[in-house]
Amino acid sequence: MATWYTNLTLIDGTGAAAQERSHVRVDDDGTIGAVESGADTGALGIGGDGADVVDCAGRFLTPGLIDAHSHLGLASDIDATMRLDVSVAETARDIFEACSDALDAGFTTIRDVGGLEGPVPDLIRRGRLRGPRVLTSGPVQCQTGGHGQMGPRFEPTELFDCHQIVGLRTASMLSDGPDEVRRNVRETFRRGADLIKMCVTGGVITVGTNPSDTQFTVPEVRAAVEEAEARGTYVTVHAHNNAGLLAAVEAGVKCIEHGSEVNREVAELLAEKEVALVPTLAPGEILRERSQKVRERGGQGADAYLKQFSVTERLIAGMSEVVPLAREAGVLLGLGADITGPRQRERAMELVLRAKIEDPMAALVSATRDNARICRLEDTIGTVEVGKVADLCFWSESPLDDVEVFTDTAKLALVLQGGRAVAGTDGTTAQTASPWVQPALS
Repeated sequence: MATWYTNLTLIDGTGAAAQERSHVRVDDDGTIGAVESGADTGALGIGGDGADVVDCAGRFLTPGLIDAHSHLGLASDIDATMRLDVSVAETARDIFEACSDALDAGFTTIRDVGGLEGPVPDLIRRGRLRGPRVLTSGPVQCQTGGHGQMGPRFEPTELFDCHQIVGLRTASMLSDGPDEVRRNVRETFRRGADLIKMCVTGGVITVGTNPSDTQFTVPEVRAAVEEAEARGTYVTVHAHNNAGLLAAVEAGVKCIEHGSEVNREVAELLAEKEVALVPTLAPGEILRERSQKVRERGGQGADAYLKQFSVTERLIAGMSEVVPLAREAGVLLGLGADITGPRQRERAMELVLRAKIEDPMAALVSATRDNARICRLEDTIGTVEVGKVADLCFWSESPLDDVEVFTDTAKLALVLQGGRAVAGTDGTTAQTASPWVQPALS
């Protein structure tokens, strides 16, 4: 049966001003059937059409949130994961918990770019696992010795594939040369990936790499792009320095993760080539907290950790400067939390950090409409508009007046996913495994 949610303040995700006295009808197929504002329910005939009516006075409605840079497959302690000190049972348990936590935080869609295998999103789609809609890149494509080859440095590379947990998580696949890239990308799609993620520069958490390194050649990246385009999808790349970023753009990628050194000239090129950018700020905040504890504790490994933090802090500062530059140039700007380990329940922290650089409305639009565009789902989710899937969040306070509301699950009154209540504090029973199947998105 259809349901009217009435008397709420609508923040529709398009960037338009909030509309008080708004009413939204969710039809029984899980889509938005009507959006009305500026009139009372009697004048609109609400309640006389046979639909249920829920009075939402005092509530603020936004689209369901989208995280465009997630690592559900790296939900266990990242240091223990790199030491290979986490069992398959614990890995699975942590992944499933992270999926559930995402819904509780209002994230109804996740773009995973860190190795989650296709069967996990499939379990969610079939109602066997509680979690958001998940698009996954499957195994990250890395070069031998590049960012993403995580594990003991003393271990021979030929043993790296032994760390796969096929059907659950394969953090990365190693390729050297266009032919190996092509084969691994084909294998990644065979195993259920929706898009491809490559590392074209070094990173922070992979020992032995540096963000200033460039990785993969233009022909190698182009091989991945050709395979993705043959399937109607795209390649996104981890890129910190501009040399690696520009090589990837030359090869035809459609999205950049991080982009911590993007300057005005590069931003204008991204806009011209219609390449999206997903800055990620939350890891710096988490490392800042951890570094303070390391300083207090000291001991073996403290110096190396603090050095890692200083590099990360520089990259985060760079991304903070990139956001206004990219916005001014007209780049499609997404929002991604990039949190690994057990703190993934705090992914809404990314909206708070973005709102310190630009206003809360801009952060929200990036986390809804613009992330939907990056996920190529803009016709079905991301805004509160007639005909779209009813992924909706009802807040007890305005997140535009106080952006910290996004991080307070006690103020998230109700979460709808495909029109169905899945989380929230308004007496809603959060759904667990059930026969319900998520509405298909074209």
